[in-house]
Amino acid sequence: MTITYEWRGHVDNDALNSLHADGFGGPPARTDWRARLERHSLGWVCAHDDTRLIGFVNVIWDGGAHAVILDTVVSRPHRTKGVGAHLVATAAHHARAAHCEWLHVDFEPHLRPFYLDTCGFRPTPAGLIAL
Repeated sequence: MTITYEWRGHVDNDALNSLHADGFGGPPARTDWRARLERHSLGWVCAHDDTRLIGFVNVIWDGGAHAVILDTVVSRPHRTKGVGAHLVATAAHHARAAHCEWLHVDFEPHLRPFYLDTCGFRPTPAGLIAL
């Protein structure tokens, strides 16, 4: 099995909606990912196992120094095999190449070891307003 990673690769809306449903629970949405990504993102990384989408991360930004990763998701059968870490590392590489100075992420407590230990983020104070 060969896994490939592609920056700003082709996004199939049905495949990404299905991956999100698998990763985050619930039925597949009908999100137009291509339009959303083109409008709001610095880029994104897709991971494919042959021709099937198995991982994804979105990188949004402020057009300057700050980038933020969102929607990191890996299909259940491919978790704990380094796919997520490779997605994040690829995202960081391309954010750095775009001259971003900071890559931000927020996450639920159970993902702390992944983001801090595996991916190398450091904890920082932050704030959040539930809307």
